Amino acid sequence: MSSAATTPTGTDFYVLEDLLHPAEIEVRDRVREFCTREVTPVINDYWERAEFPHALLPGIAGLGIAGGTVRGYGSPGMSAVAAGLVAREWARADGSLGTFYGVHSFLAMQSIDMLGSAEQKERWLPAMARLETIGAFGLTEPQHGSDAVALETRAVRDGDGYVLTGAKKWIGNGTIADLVLIWARDEDGDVGGYVVPKGSIGWTATRMTGKTALRAVWQAEITLDGVRVPAENRLAGCHSFKDVAKVLDRTRYTVAWRALGVAEAAYELALAHTLRREQFGQPIAGYQLVQEKLARMLAEITSMQLLCWRLSVLADEDRMTAAMASLAKMNNAKKARAIVADARDLLGGDGILLEHHVARHHADIEAIYTFEGTDHVQALIVGREVTGISAITGRRAAPRTAPEPPQSI
Repeated sequence: MSSAATTPTGTDFYVLEDLLHPAEIEVRDRVREFCTREVTPVINDYWERAEFPHALLPGIAGLGIAGGTVRGYGSPGMSAVAAGLVAREWARADGSLGTFYGVHSFLAMQSIDMLGSAEQKERWLPAMARLETIGAFGLTEPQHGSDAVALETRAVRDGDGYVLTGAKKWIGNGTIADLVLIWARDEDGDVGGYVVPKGSIGWTATRMTGKTALRAVWQAEITLDGVRVPAENRLAGCHSFKDVAKVLDRTRYTVAWRALGVAEAAYELALAHTLRREQFGQPIAGYQLVQEKLARMLAEITSMQLLCWRLSVLADEDRMTAAMASLAKMNNAKKARAIVADARDLLGGDGILLEHHVARHHADIEAIYTFEGTDHVQALIVGREVTGISAITGRRAAPRTAPEPPQSI
């Protein structure tokens, strides 16, 4: 056994780098370099104005990462580990862009890839991979978030198409998307996915305002008043809500990575500040209370990193369960929330100024803590797995049944 000492760098205290493949490291570094050069210098202004950074889209398209794990159709076909690392890098830079990318790549594109026919994939995915066509995912409704299985939007067959009626809320990219995947029940009560093109008659998408988190990405309230879509726009492989749940199960693990990214960014900003900031004649990093807080933040980050990596390896091996993804999201979002709060505290008054970036992360982690399933819903999904009893319905469930899908944003 080698006795050579290992020198940790940054937040990689347990040298997770050694567990990554060269292709995973390359795409991570490519996204990180882009974010350092193009995103960090400008994102605070967009966030403060609640303006989506359209000017960054050509550069994002040039990264060639849209679609994440989708194979073919111009998408990179990343491993789940690589896709998680990319989600982490977006979150390290900015939660709003992380949401834009996650909705487009992980929710919209993967839904089409997992549930669409060969013709439908060929029709939509190549342009989405080039970011020439932006996608959105319309599941959550005004009255149905955590219980989205109860969705009320209806699809009625009419000749050679369907007529959609209903409402959606919290739909990320909803006002800028060229295609929005609307989930609705047909006359038989079966859930289907309907790809609705921008500009459809009867379609109204209103940007939600007044948000205190993820201000640089736009969510929409959508009204469908007799929106007609051709029959060939119904995803061929979606026959029930269990199919929708499969998509959500597959994408939820990336939210655990996003929580990790925010936590890492906040920790690194806090560490740099405490080494730079002097009080009573020395850097505040030299005080015991500060070092104790930094050490505990790093310990939590290290556990989050290892959890994300292992979960993604299981996903690559097709062994990840819904409860495993829920456990990671629950754990990492809660820990990230505490880490960012500690970082804001360590920055003192500077912690509420956007120019130091922690204030933006402090606000954005609240949204990440909530979307793709609240802390409480994730706990109930895990609880159902370990007890065999659903605390939501009070009924015993078969092992590893599809969970009641949580709110998406």
